Amino acid sequence: MKPLTLLIEILIILGVTIKNIEAEKHNKRQKETNVTTQVSVNEVKQYLSHILERRRSRKVINKRENLLGKKKKQHKLKMKGIQNKDFLKRNKNHLKEQEKKNFTDEGDVLFNMGTKILQESKSQKQKAEAYMLFAKAADMGNLKAMEKMADALLFGNFGMQNITAAIQLYESLAKEGSYKAQNALGFLSSYGIGMEYNQAKALIYYTFGSAGGSMMSQMILGYRYLSGINVLQNCEVALNHYKKVADYIADNLEKSEGIPVEKVRLTERPENLSSNSEILDWDIYQYYKFLAERGDVQIQVSLGQLHLIGRKGLDQDYYKALYYFLKAAKAGSANAMAFIGKMYLEGNAAAPQNNATAFKYFSMAASKGNAIGLHGLGLLYFYGKGVPVNYAEALKYFQKAAEKGWPNAQFQLGFMYYSGSGVWKDYKLAFKYFYLASQSGQPLAIYYLAEMYATGTGVLRSCRTAVELYKGVCELGHWAEKFLTAYFAYKDGDIDSSLVQYALLAEMGYEVAQSNSAFILETKKAKILEKEKMYPMALLLWNRAAIQGNAFARVKIGDYHYYGYGTKKDYETAATHYSIAADKYQSAQAMFNLAYMYEHGLGIAKDIHLARRLYDMAAQTSPDAHIPVFFALMKLETMHLLRDILFFNFTLRWKWMKLDNVLGPYWDLFVIGLIVVMLIFLIKNRHR
Repeated sequence: MKPLTLLIEILIILGVTIKNIEAEKHNKRQKETNVTTQVSVNEVKQYLSHILERRRSRKVINKRENLLGKKKKQHKLKMKGIQNKDFLKRNKNHLKEQEKKNFTDEGDVLFNMGTKILQESKSQKQKAEAYMLFAKAADMGNLKAMEKMADALLFGNFGMQNITAAIQLYESLAKEGSYKAQNALGFLSSYGIGMEYNQAKALIYYTFGSAGGSMMSQMILGYRYLSGINVLQNCEVALNHYKKVADYIADNLEKSEGIPVEKVRLTERPENLSSNSEILDWDIYQYYKFLAERGDVQIQVSLGQLHLIGRKGLDQDYYKALYYFLKAAKAGSANAMAFIGKMYLEGNAAAPQNNATAFKYFSMAASKGNAIGLHGLGLLYFYGKGVPVNYAEALKYFQKAAEKGWPNAQFQLGFMYYSGSGVWKDYKLAFKYFYLASQSGQPLAIYYLAEMYATGTGVLRSCRTAVELYKGVCELGHWAEKFLTAYFAYKDGDIDSSLVQYALLAEMGYEVAQSNSAFILETKKAKILEKEKMYPMALLLWNRAAIQGNAFARVKIGDYHYYGYGTKKDYETAATHYSIAADKYQSAQAMFNLAYMYEHGLGIAKDIHLARRLYDMAAQTSPDAHIPVFFALMKLETMHLLRDILFFNFTLRWKWMKLDNVLGPYWDLFVIGLIVVMLIFLIKNRHR
């Protein structure tokens, strides 16, 4: 193992321990009574000293053995002749291979142990232990463990981020054929983070990564060909890349229901961000628990659902989910009964798979007319779980549940007609039910709609529509979990870690991640990019988000061209983007900005009447615009009146035309301030 790898190992383990306290504070929001302890720093230092000493000793011994072996070999060759050379070489190679195999097997065992602990971990101590095992496995040459360590360095797991060390490790892994390393190097090259900004090289890395099996590289290439980013726009190539990823996601979704990930927008107002509806605040969670214990059935079911799939920032906890569902079911909740049936049907630690129990609870819920219970009974008959396969019964229950608007039942009906399971194939009906289910976000329904548009089955073929649908399915992949870790890193003040995670998701085509990355870059708080690169990169990301329909991003592009951030000042381009945002998205901010430009003739012909109209439209569109619009109109009318008076008494040569030279470029702000002072004075006198 190279000394570099050892150095990286040391950095990671130290990072795990030094930052454990900060990680505990963050994790406290997501735990109720689980109090964890820290891994002793002294223990880690002792362990590191042991590894260092062992590695030094191993190197010295190996060196001595090599010298001794060389001398013995030369002596034996002289004594026994050249014929013994092949035998000694074969024997030595055999011993080396055996030693290497034992070393590799031990590394695999450690990696598997670490993975298991990480999957089951609920405390930072357990996660730290998992990474300790990864470090040991990496020291033994385990490539998967080395990938874990490199990712930890790149994304700042446990607060230890070292981009330079991560790049060196990724480069070493790439030589070993690691597709994850190829993808990571492509991402870093595309942003110029720790590496030279080189889109051509990034494309090469992504191509090798996708060829090696990286789903993330496939998705990135799909987005690039869809949008024409440094490649010729090609819908069919994009379709091919997205379909491979969507097939992978759909296969996983058929085995287990996907967990939707909350995507928090950092562009929300600070007061909204601190109590964002996407993430459940710890105090609110405690209040909900109190209500649930007091017997609020609706809250019991809601908490059960949140713990069942691990939403709103809460950990997935089957025991808590079952606890709340049982309390609600005892009170007569049909939804709770249905969810208990679902838990027993799928099987988990709290509710082992049991078709009979699932049938019992589904039947109880269905007898109350519950759509989830009806759908559950349909699944049992469709797959023959605990009952004989009966497509007619399955169809009956699916139809009843679909009529009540349950999207999973609508999907199942579509699938029956699509595949001809128990019914005649009918692509028109299949499309109808898939479409209905897709409107509620049912992922498999979206996938099969994409399949139909991609192949022209039952509908007119449309590559663009198929790609957009496949893209929606691809964005449900496990990599979307980085939205949560990036958000919590941002809230904890770890800006660089948050930026790297959002930037990777942005590269994969997530619009929310693109706007979040641009927002972070705009603040210039990140340290992993040079200051002069931040505005140009932010403008690029705002532009990508705007193309995907983000109105706020469209206004931001106008701002960047207006003020000359990351590009040269261009009032005409700014006005164009403001117009798009105002006309297409009814953005009040864009209307206000455009009105100001019409008022002063910036980049467009001066038009006072159109300026008034746009100011009024901004006020009508958003209540928040009332006060700014009031002052803007006051200033406009005052200046218009003064201009009329002055033009009536004096010629056009009067110095009024040179106010910018006399009072400076911001004389209009001075006038607004004067008006405000006058209004305050009048209001005070009125009260007297």
